[in-house]
Amino acid sequence: MGDALIFGISGQDGFYLKQLLESFGFTVTGYTRDTVGGLLSREFVEKEVNRLRPDFIFHLAAVSSTRHDFIFENHEVISGGALNILEAVFRCSPKTKVFITGSGVQFKNRNLPVSETDVFEASSPYSVSRIHSVYAARYYRRLGVQVYVGYLFHHESPLRKAGHLTKQIADFVNRINGNVAEKIVIGDVSVRKEYGFAGDIVNGIWTLVSQDKVFEAAIGTGIAYSVADWLEACFLRRGLDWHDFVELKKDGFVPEYSVLVSNPKTIGALGWKPNVSLENLAEMMLQ
Repeated sequence: MGDALIFGISGQDGFYLKQLLESFGFTVTGYTRDTVGGLLSREFVEKEVNRLRPDFIFHLAAVSSTRHDFIFENHEVISGGALNILEAVFRCSPKTKVFITGSGVQFKNRNLPVSETDVFEASSPYSVSRIHSVYAARYYRRLGVQVYVGYLFHHESPLRKAGHLTKQIADFVNRINGNVAEKIVIGDVSVRKEYGFAGDIVNGIWTLVSQDKVFEAAIGTGIAYSVADWLEACFLRRGLDWHDFVELKKDGFVPEYSVLVSNPKTIGALGWKPNVSLENLAEMMLQ
């Protein structure tokens, strides 16, 4: 069917996107964030874009930390990577469609559903890099590059790395086997965010880039659950009460928001909707 190039192919989104594109008949070339040369090298990106002249390029690579000491890594990978891709497409492959990943955390959070038309807020080094990459996308769109931005919200899969709380909880439930002597220590369990499935989200990305009228959209479930809801979903699948196994730490991690949820009206109007529920996702991550 064609060629696709994915930067950030080793993450959960890259895995499911590669799987989806190959099911459509695409030949997929992918690079990890740490590929020698790779995304951080303007010369490498331009050489690959010029060699492949792909139908699609997806920029999924990121440093997900919001800590200040990751400010330069965020800039290099997220916004610098976006510039390298966009300039290479502008110079060498103007017919290529480009997808740039955005995030729900780059918007001003009023604890209300967030849409692609809401105001940005530079609340962390991570959000600064995301905002910069979006403005770069808008600039190159003015130059004729067909570039899309999908603002992604919290989503998971069995491929999630062990350091994430959602994965930690699922792994803990699998490990304890009803042993009430073991506890997991968690901070604020009232924080509410989305629990989408990565496979659903990449379907949303494909829905966005496979049409030519809408170029920016929030891609999320539009449903917020608390950490307590996730605990409930996981522990109930083993017939357990999470209160017996969780120690709440009052001075633990303080989240940047109390609610982060999307308004997916735009992507929904294009025909996309998520299929995996919170309960389905918990079952997937426990298997």
